Amino acid sequence: MIKENSKAPNFKLPSNNNKSFEINKNLNQYIVIYFYPRDNTPGCTNEAKDFSKLYNDFKKLNCEVIGISKDSIESHKKFITKFKIPFQLLSDEEVMVLKKYGAWGEKSMYGKKFMGIKRTTVLINPKGKIMKIWNNVKVLDHAKDVLNFLKVAI
Repeated sequence: MIKENSKAPNFKLPSNNNKSFEINKNLNQYIVIYFYPRDNTPGCTNEAKDFSKLYNDFKKLNCEVIGISKDSIESHKKFITKFKIPFQLLSDEEVMVLKKYGAWGEKSMYGKKFMGIKRTTVLINPKGKIMKIWNNVKVLDHAKDVLNFLKVAI
């Protein structure tokens, strides 16, 4: 399980831009990684739109935003086109990174328990250390909260 002030686990995942994304190759900036359950669902769409609206503000603070779910790259490409998402979405179909970052676990809906993605956001500094972890994220104003935290922290 990851902890604040510890080194962010490195990973390599396919991106919608037909390349791979690796933490260790992107450490010249802050990185916000938000883990979300599924493309084109209401909460996930709102979260992507909110991060998209604030994307230029994140970039001004030398911060990249990355979304990760277990959806396929093809699904991500459609989602990005439909909602004009300006940042990369990574595919973790094997659930390896989701588990490393504590974003995979038991969930409950209508009394049924199942394994799934727990909405989680992680902020990593340019040295590869985890600055902040948001667990069980509520979508409303979350992107703004992450941006405000980054503004104060740096």
